[in-house]
Amino acid sequence: MIRLETDGGLWMAIIDRPDKANSVTAEMLAELRDIARRAAAEGAAVLVLTGIGKVFSAGADLEAARAGLAVSPLWEELSGAIAAFPGLTIAALNGTLAGGSMGMALACDIRLGVPGMKVFYPVMKLGYLPQPSDPGRLAALVGPARAKMILMGGQKVDADEALAWGLLDRLVAPEALVETAKALAADVLAARPGHAAAIKRMIPG
Repeated sequence: MIRLETDGGLWMAIIDRPDKANSVTAEMLAELRDIARRAAAEGAAVLVLTGIGKVFSAGADLEAARAGLAVSPLWEELSGAIAAFPGLTIAALNGTLAGGSMGMALACDIRLGVPGMKVFYPVMKLGYLPQPSDPGRLAALVGPARAKMILMGGQKVDADEALAWGLLDRLVAPEALVETAKALAADVLAARPGHAAAIKRMIPG
C-alpha cells in the first residue's frame, strides 16, 4: 500500500490504496515515516510524496481511526521526519488532501496540486485536535485567519483558492504531476552533496 521507487538520489513514496481513497493505516504511516528517515540516513537528495488515483489521501482509515489512529503520535512522527529531511521535499498531490494526511504535505518544502482537488482538515467537526505542528505550518503558509477557517470553520478549499492562499505552490495537469516534481528536483540532484541542505537552512520557515 506504500510503494517506494528510487532513482539515484530521488526517492518517491507512493500511497497506493485508491480503492480506499488512499486512507492510511498505522502501518502505512509508520512505513512512510521510516522511508523519510531512511532517505535522510542514506543521503537521498529529494523525497517526493504522491499517490495513485484521484485522491492523495482521505486521512485515517475509518476502522483504524475508530481504534485510535486519529490521535496517534505516528502522524507527528511522520511530519517531523519529513521536516527534518535535509534535502528537497515535494508533495505531488494527485488529488484531494484531507484530514490528518494534510500534515505530511504541510511538512514538505513544495506542494504541487491538480485542478479540481480540495483541501480540508475537519478536526473541529470530528472532535479531535490537529497534530501539534500542523497549525503552525498551516498558518505560516496561509496566515492565521485562513488557518482558522480551515481548522475551526471546516472550510473545504478548492484548488484555485488553495493556490491563491499559498497552500499550493503550483497547479499542473494530473498526467504531468510526477514529471513536474522531477523537473523541480533536477538542480538538487545535480548539485554537490549538502548544497541543498545549506540553502534550506538559510530560508526561514
